[in-house]
Order: sequence, then C-alpha cells, then structure tokens
Amino acid sequence: MFSEERSAEVVAASFTDTPDDRLRTVLSSLVQHLHAFVKDVELTEAEWATAIDFLTRTGQKSDANRQEFILLSDVLGISMLVETINHRAGGGSTESTVLGPFHMVESPPRELGDQIALDEKGTPCLVSGQVTGPGGEPLAGAVVDVWQANEDGFYDVQQPGIQPQGNLRGLFRTDGDGRFWFRSVVPRYYPIPDDGPVGQLLNATGRHPYRPAHLHFIVEAPGYRPVTTHVFVADSPYLDSDAVFGVKESLIRSVPTVDDPARAASLGLDNPFRTLTFDIVLQR
Repeated sequence: MFSEERSAEVVAASFTDTPDDRLRTVLSSLVQHLHAFVKDVELTEAEWATAIDFLTRTGQKSDANRQEFILLSDVLGISMLVETINHRAGGGSTESTVLGPFHMVESPPRELGDQIALDEKGTPCLVSGQVTGPGGEPLAGAVVDVWQANEDGFYDVQQPGIQPQGNLRGLFRTDGDGRFWFRSVVPRYYPIPDDGPVGQLLNATGRHPYRPAHLHFIVEAPGYRPVTTHVFVADSPYLDSDAVFGVKESLIRSVPTVDDPARAASLGLDNPFRTLTFDIVLQR
C-alpha cells in the first residue's frame, strides 16, 4: 500500500515487469530521486501546480525554430552533464560541450576558404585549424560542421527574412593534411532566448541569460568518435558565468588582430582582420 515512507518503493515496484531492462533501471532511479526531492522540500500542492504549469508553457513555447526544453535543460546544467558523461575526453582529445538549441537545420556544404557571413556584417575573421587523431595523424576528409550567431547575437533561424538562409553556417571537409579554414566574423556574446518560461526562471533566480562569444563545431571522421564542441573568444564577457555552463578552459582561444593589407586582400577579407585557430583532436 502507498504511504509517505514507502512511496518510492511502491511506485518503483510497478515497473518490475518492464521488458526493457534499461528503461526499468532509469524509471526506478528517477522515481527514487523525485520522491526523495518532494519529501526533502515538502513540496506544496500550489508549488506542484506551478511546476506543471511551467512545464506546460515550456512545451507550448517550443516550435520548429525554438526548443524551450533544450533551453531548460541547458540552464539547469543537465545538457552539459549528459554531454560530459557521454563524451569523456582522453589522451588530449578535444573536450565536448553542449549542442545548443540552434543546430536545427542542415549546414550548407561549402568549400574551404568560403565566406559563411553572407550578410558580411561584423569584424572579419579567418577561422582555421587541423583535425587529427590522438597520435597526431591528420584526418583528411573529416567533416567540420560550424555555426554561430551574428553580430547582434541571433542565429539565422531566429531571424527568418532578416538574415540570409544559412547565414553563418557551413559544412566543410578537411584537406589532405586534415586542415580547414573559412572566412567569417568575430563571434559576439549574446543572451539565450529569455522571453519564455526559461527566461522567467532566470529572472526569478537573479541569473543573467548571457553566453560568452563562441563558434559551434561538430567534427567527425570514419573510425573516430565525433565531438560536439565550441571555441570561445578569450576576451569575451561571461566566460566565468555562462548561462548554460558550457565553458571549459581548454576551449578558450585568443583572437588576435592582423594588420596586413596584402594578406587580407589574398584572403578576400577587409584589413585589419582577426584570426582564430582551433585544432581538434578526435578519439579513436
């Protein structure tokens, strides 16, 4: 029989005949932790009703261009924890971080050296790097998927009709030496969408919604574990208070200024420009 003392035990027992072993394990543990939480804070009926309303509104805010539940997972640190557990770095391999809520469309295939800032707004930047394996072996033909926000802090999917489709996105393949390079603009810090339930949660807890400046990467090659990661701009605000807890020290890079008209002209960039170098090491 159900009682306050035996509540989790009774509910967990109802999953005994679950055919899928993993599902039974996950649900049983979930019930144990949820019931322990409710007892610990002695949750009131009004608070539980507020929680149900919050989750309902979170679902209602989600659509094809926005996933409010991913934002909720991000600001609670769950996205980062799941990512870290499932992609533990080793042997000097590049650390992973959160996917984020805006990898919602396929990045357009581009050639090495292409410009991904289709509106050409912002400070010009040459992004380059090399993809290698743990032994330093160059990974030719590795797929490098990149995306970033514009200088106003918005992704293209947030501003249909304002930004060109596919703006600041690109799908590249490394050359024979595992190298990649493309033209873009310096990333800018920006707030995660805070006009919905997640924004209300941040406001209620006195937290800001900002993320430091970064570029997103997904890199993969046959025979190696793919990595989902960011590269962060070293002088950006909010490196020590990222709203989604995505910053890792190994992923921070300086973005120095280059004042070289001849080199800028050869690259098709305005002078002066900045450079961001991000080498990526994959695990076998």
